[in-house]
Amino acid sequence: MARFSADQAPSKYYKFAFCDGLEALSVTNHKTPFPAHFHHTFNITLVYTGTFNTQLTDKFVLAPSGTILITNPQEIHANPFQKDRSVSFFTFYISQSFIEHCNNGKPVSFRQNAIDDAPLFTNLHLLSIKLSINNDFRLLENELRAAISELAAKYGADHPQAKVKDQLLFQELLAGDNFEKFSLAEAAKSFGIDKFKFIRLFKDQTGLTPNNYF
Repeated sequence: MARFSADQAPSKYYKFAFCDGLEALSVTNHKTPFPAHFHHTFNITLVYTGTFNTQLTDKFVLAPSGTILITNPQEIHANPFQKDRSVSFFTFYISQSFIEHCNNGKPVSFRQNAIDDAPLFTNLHLLSIKLSINNDFRLLENELRAAISELAAKYGADHPQAKVKDQLLFQELLAGDNFEKFSLAEAAKSFGIDKFKFIRLFKDQTGLTPNNYF
């Protein structure tokens, strides 16, 4: 398992004009839980210190320091943290089209969410440093493409996860910002199902009941 210390600089967000709009986030000593949410990108996270907890719809993932944590596009997840515990990490937000480009044009998903691969972790870590200090984006794009190609070849699956279609059901609801007016009856009606089925599906997708989430 790779061992690294995160840079102690304040948290920083990056957005680049290459690799199909690559974004990145560097965070040190994070303690605040992330509620259930999803991204349109692949999240490839290098865990430097602590343990990054991730609650998926069907399992709980523990990613200790030195591992790579991955969530797929549209994959609903929450990130609970234990009291008085923190985590430092660096996340690459990589578009689905760029991942497919790196995978010889083939769709890919990752069913193994926590990956212990020290050489690959080291490679991605060095790339994260270069992204923050290097303006030679052409060289960085080639290096990132090679690293993602290796990641997809070693740990990716050729077919998207079967649950993606079901996950789409709640994207519009989770993306909304008017939670104070949430009505279980109205939400269930809008999806054409009764409220009991809505509760079951909602908990399956987010790990929480509507009352706990909202």
